Amino acid sequence: MEAIVFNVTTAALMVMMLNCGLGVVGRDTLRARPLPWAAIALTAVAVAGVLLQLLWSGAMDALDADPARHGWWREFTSVFMQNGGLFGGLWNLATLAAVAALAQWYWGGPLTLAFFLAGIVLPGRIDTLLGLGDGPSTDPRNFAGSSGATYFLGATLALALLTRTLLTRTRLPKEIALAAGVPVLGLAMWLAQDNGHGLVAVYGFALGAIAWTLRHRFHPPVGRTA
Repeated sequence: MEAIVFNVTTAALMVMMLNCGLGVVGRDTLRARPLPWAAIALTAVAVAGVLLQLLWSGAMDALDADPARHGWWREFTSVFMQNGGLFGGLWNLATLAAVAALAQWYWGGPLTLAFFLAGIVLPGRIDTLLGLGDGPSTDPRNFAGSSGATYFLGATLALALLTRTLLTRTRLPKEIALAAGVPVLGLAMWLAQDNGHGLVAVYGFALGAIAWTLRHRFHPPVGRTA
């Protein structure tokens, strides 16, 4: 039962972030938007990682992020390995493609890639800074998997929807609740379940706030065309 609740809350958090992304870019604008090259590139690398695992039995041992093994590259290559079985792997690939596309349409390609990279390198370092290094890691990858960076990136969409909604004259309570609910649910998941996806989402939401503030201070918005 505990595993079922863990999986349900983890999936619910992702659904919330996807709806935030759809809300901030506009559901009715998707067909008219350009191909999200950053999302395509990230998904292609992730698919290539899965194919490599299928073709080479030693791929996981060589490329995962097991701290017992040496190799600076593992922090990055492990993101494109999947160890959640068939369903888990497909879920990770599908959510990566969807979240990255929505992120590019709002933030733009370069910033989307920067957020994804931040989702790889920041969680463990923030753990150390906050003194969480001896406890459960906030990185949910379990040495492999793209979900940690994807949830980090997805949370930036919740921040984007929240700021847009609060700044409009017609504030929508449902959108505010949806966007604000992402970091709230994420923190609750971490505290109640030690679910790293939750705290990674909190980190992504916070970094999104910083990026949004800087972008709107130095580059005033010109519409939802990023």
